[in-house]
Parts: sequence; structure tokens; C-alpha cells
Amino acid sequence: MSDCWHLAAENPFSASRVRPGATPFIFDELPSLDRLLEQLRASKYWGQIVGPHGSGKSALLAALKAALESTGLEVLYIELRAGQHRLPINLRKLAGATKISVIIVDGYEQLGWLARMWLKRFCRRRKLGLLVSTHHPAGLSTLATLRPSLTLAQKIVAQLQQGYPELVLPADVAACFAATYGNLRETLFALYDIYEQRRSGLGKL
Repeated sequence: MSDCWHLAAENPFSASRVRPGATPFIFDELPSLDRLLEQLRASKYWGQIVGPHGSGKSALLAALKAALESTGLEVLYIELRAGQHRLPINLRKLAGATKISVIIVDGYEQLGWLARMWLKRFCRRRKLGLLVSTHHPAGLSTLATLRPSLTLAQKIVAQLQQGYPELVLPADVAACFAATYGNLRETLFALYDIYEQRRSGLGKL
């Protein structure tokens, strides 16, 4: 039995594989990672990644975080959930105890305007970088604007299925992408179910 069929016991669309940073980010029409890092350095590590929900903002932030850390910078990553209008940590206390260089906030638009103003002022005074993801422009220099496409969705699915039985077909991707109105994250969740159903069917053969 081939290695490919051995892997049929797993689902390539599982949460551990589609979480941000688990697989290489596909830049598609975006500038390369090195180019984005150059832009960040030029702006003293201040910038925003703009895009709708499920467009890959968190995945791009994860790639940038790893790249920044590889240069020796200390990065503080803060992930905000829906309805979380305040920072979940005491930045004054944390910054005093560590050598933070860049603060990354995923879901910056969740913060109230006072919290956003305070965070910007805090980073300016301490000469820290501030990189955020947001659904709409939030007053920082735009590093990248993400626009999900079916072509990108197909490339992500092809990457995830490498070494696995290709149980999800391009037509499945197109249907799920349309059904979720271009939300890449929800598309992958839907494809998990399709793959699981077909994988279970293989076991009955």
C-alpha cells in the first residue's frame, strides 16, 4: 500500500493543518515575504494588513512574525476575539519585564477607539513597532491588502492535499468558495467535511 493511501487515515483540512503558520503562506499576487519585511523596516515596523474576515490576514501575520523573530526581534503577538474591546494583557508591566521590539495585534478592529489610541501612543513612546490586521484601514501604513480569490483557494487546497489522496476536487473548492462568499477560512472548514465523508467511504471499499 502506498504512502499516499497510508495517509488516508488523516484529514489534510484538520484544524492543526489549516491554522495560521501551519503551512507556508501563499503570497500569490502579494509582494514576497522579503519585500514586505523591507517595507516594514522602512516604516519602523508600523503597518496594517487589511482584508475581510477569512481572507488570510492571520496566516500572513504568522509568516511575518516568524520572519521578524528570525532576525532577532522580540515579538509580542496578541490575538483578539469578536467583542474583545480591550487588550487582554497589561502592556506596561510586560514591556517593563521583556525586550519587546514589535507588537502584533490580530483583530485590531475589535478594540475600542480609546484602546487603539492608547496602544499607538504606548508604542510611539517606547519606540516599538506596531503591526495589525484589520477589516478596514485603521490609520496605519498599509502593508498589504488581501483579496481572496478562487485561484488562491485552489492553490491552498492543492498545497494541503500534497501527499494525500486528492479527495477534494476543484469543483468542490469552487462550490464551497461561492457558498461562503469568498471566505477562505470557512471554505476550508467546509472542505474538511467533504474530505471526511469521502475518506470514510474509502474505508468501506
